[in-house]
Amino acid sequence: MTDGSTRHLDDSFHVFDTTLRDGAQREGINLTVADKLTIARHLDDFGVGFIEGGWPGANPRDTEFFARAATELDLQHAQLVAFGATRRAGGRAAEDPQLAALVDSGAPVVTLVAKAHDRHVELALRTTLEENLEMVRDSVEFLRGRGRRVFIDCEHFFDGYRANREYALAVVRTAHLAGADVVVLCDTNGGMLPAGVHEIVADVLTGTGARLGIHAQDDTGCAVANTLAAVDAGATHVQCTANGYGERVGNANLFPVVGALEIKYDRRVLPPGRLAEMTRISHAIAEVVNLAPSTHQPYVGVSAFAHKAGLHASAIKVDPDLYQHIDPERVGNTMRMLVSDMAGRASVELKGKELGYDLSADRDLVGRVVAKVKEQELLGYTYEAADASFELLLRDEVQGDRARFFTLESWRAISEQQPGGRAGDEATVKLWAKGERIVATGEGNGPVDALDKALRAALERIYPQLAKLELVDYKVRILEGQHGTASRTRVLIESADGNASWSTVGVADNVIAASWRALEDAYTYTLLKAGLTPED
Repeated sequence: MTDGSTRHLDDSFHVFDTTLRDGAQREGINLTVADKLTIARHLDDFGVGFIEGGWPGANPRDTEFFARAATELDLQHAQLVAFGATRRAGGRAAEDPQLAALVDSGAPVVTLVAKAHDRHVELALRTTLEENLEMVRDSVEFLRGRGRRVFIDCEHFFDGYRANREYALAVVRTAHLAGADVVVLCDTNGGMLPAGVHEIVADVLTGTGARLGIHAQDDTGCAVANTLAAVDAGATHVQCTANGYGERVGNANLFPVVGALEIKYDRRVLPPGRLAEMTRISHAIAEVVNLAPSTHQPYVGVSAFAHKAGLHASAIKVDPDLYQHIDPERVGNTMRMLVSDMAGRASVELKGKELGYDLSADRDLVGRVVAKVKEQELLGYTYEAADASFELLLRDEVQGDRARFFTLESWRAISEQQPGGRAGDEATVKLWAKGERIVATGEGNGPVDALDKALRAALERIYPQLAKLELVDYKVRILEGQHGTASRTRVLIESADGNASWSTVGVADNVIAASWRALEDAYTYTLLKAGLTPED
């Protein structure tokens, strides 16, 4: 395990990631050791300074992580951090098995959690305020004596400061004087607001002289703002988690914090070139924890630079910076134009350009596309979530006709309930392709799956390019109407070929007919994307 210390930026500011420990406490996340090693590699690739790996000695999985990290991780930028607690009350640090486990982990840096709230000391630790200070001092000195760099997390610090300012400051001073490199002020309950964080951090800095860090939970929705407020007040160490994962509603999100520091504060906290990897790293970590990436996450969400209103599009056509706070390429993201019934000419022109069509010289064509979009969306279609269907619509208007690789004669789907509760779903399609009449059937898990398999069986022989097509997501929405179960239905289908994904939409009076229309678009788009034309 390489600790990366000689290749990292200077030590004047720390980006400290605790996804593997605090982030793993999010409901729904359950990381294996292999998952943790993979995430650590992603975080190191991004360029954070410290990666907190977990609590060796207290958690067998974390103990295994540090053992495997020694041979399986080659960190280029980050140093690995082991997490633990100060020694037990009434004991000695030199005899404490948990502190020994932190040393045995091999991590060059240790973070110790310490109580900074007098009430927690007396009720949770069941010891005296004086003994708690001794626990901090003894533990820090022990680890420093074993060659470890030590950070202290002052748990419940802000609540403790408000309850007993002098004692909270005494904990910080004790840790600092014992040799802790950084004393981290933790908003453990997540109840602080930025103005209060700024005021308290500034006071602690003045009153103790310690180097301060900030650890903010997001229970008020202010974790990122609180982190930046602490930086404004003098903190030089920020603790975050990837995508804001964490207990309850989460922690300060690593990516908006780093984005703000690098772009808004002009502070170099990452190695050169790493900021442009931010969107990729965010999505890669989301895949490992098996959570869908947040589409509306600042900087890295797919909607972070998406524009829908026609007024915005008109301005962006002149200068993208008029409605974007940064160039999305700086963080590895892209601008997207959403086409909807709110679209104007500029939206369609920009979306066309994004798709490779220059529409600027044909005002009539743009007008027809705008009118068609608004007409279709009145029927229930949505193109902002179905780029592939919009591209087909646009292509139809540009080419003057529909690209047809096959012509439907009929389709039929049957759902049959069998004895014992088993269900059988079967579909038949009759169509023409390349002058040939084809009849094919398919069985599937539901009528739409059966319809897809029947269509695939009919066309794969003629169009082998369809072998890579995979339907990866399927959404149904009953549209507002006055006919109850007879209301119109919208279906969105996401397809992929192993390299990219795209979405298509269908609307009809029933779910299977709507699904057919979305499927037809998906197959047509796949063949066009493969470079075919109906004449091939």
